[in-house]
Amino acid sequence: MTDGDVAKETEGVTGTETTETGHAYATPGARGLISAIVRRELRTVARTRTFALLTAALAAILLGIGWAGGGMESGYVPTVVDVLTPLEVLVPVVAVVFGYRAILGDRERGELEVFRTYPISAWQLVLGTYLGRAIGVVLAVTVPLTLLFIGVVFTETERLRVYATHAGADSPVLFARLIVLAVVFALVVLAIAIAVSALVSSARTGLVAAALALLVVLFGLDLAIIYGFVAGPLGEASLIYALPLSPLSAFRGLVLETVIVTAAGTGPRAASPIASLFGLAAWTVGSLVVATLGVEHLE
Repeated sequence: MTDGDVAKETEGVTGTETTETGHAYATPGARGLISAIVRRELRTVARTRTFALLTAALAAILLGIGWAGGGMESGYVPTVVDVLTPLEVLVPVVAVVFGYRAILGDRERGELEVFRTYPISAWQLVLGTYLGRAIGVVLAVTVPLTLLFIGVVFTETERLRVYATHAGADSPVLFARLIVLAVVFALVVLAIAIAVSALVSSARTGLVAAALALLVVLFGLDLAIIYGFVAGPLGEASLIYALPLSPLSAFRGLVLETVIVTAAGTGPRAASPIASLFGLAAWTVGSLVVATLGVEHLE
């Protein structure tokens, strides 16, 4: 972003301050500054072919799994069952790719130095960066899943058309829940990736840190919960409330609880929806706070 870009994008959303000589000058407001950062990130996402290729690859993989596994012909919930495990791996990968260089790239290009000449605080930079990248992540996850949904609509052999809210019925509503939960999961991992981006100082360490963060999200936290259960601190009654300690476990539990078990009409309790949503929110907010502190340290 150039000096002219910042000035142009914050025009019209400013307040005024007065110099010692009595002359008034415009000062960008917080909303204008965040909007400018969001638009900058959207331009970055639109220009980066890697993101488009990643979205296309995700769509191809999900459609291939849905078709090969027979879920698309069987219905919405069978398709959810087929793609749930791949989504647990692919969604974090997509989110990390979108976010792990977000702040680091600004630092390498010297744009953080430019930002210091404007009244942009660390939290505004982090929030604007997150929101801009989040729009790209939402599209990257929603578009492939929507294509998969359309595939189910046109290939389902039973042609069931029940928009049910009661247990025991396959329904498009249940697949829509999967889409929403996958998007929420991706946004949580994106926040973690941006926090990593704000804490590293070079492309090499950024790549290594992003890979480690991905391993922790995919395996480390789940293994810690399993160890807690096997070793004794976590009992059967408290296990579902410990799942939100891992974003992956929270996502998996929410899908099982609100989509698969709902359709089956019976089954063991897979998660506490309130605790899981609270855990995902805590991971998001906590990661953005860490990213803000990391940017402040850089300054």
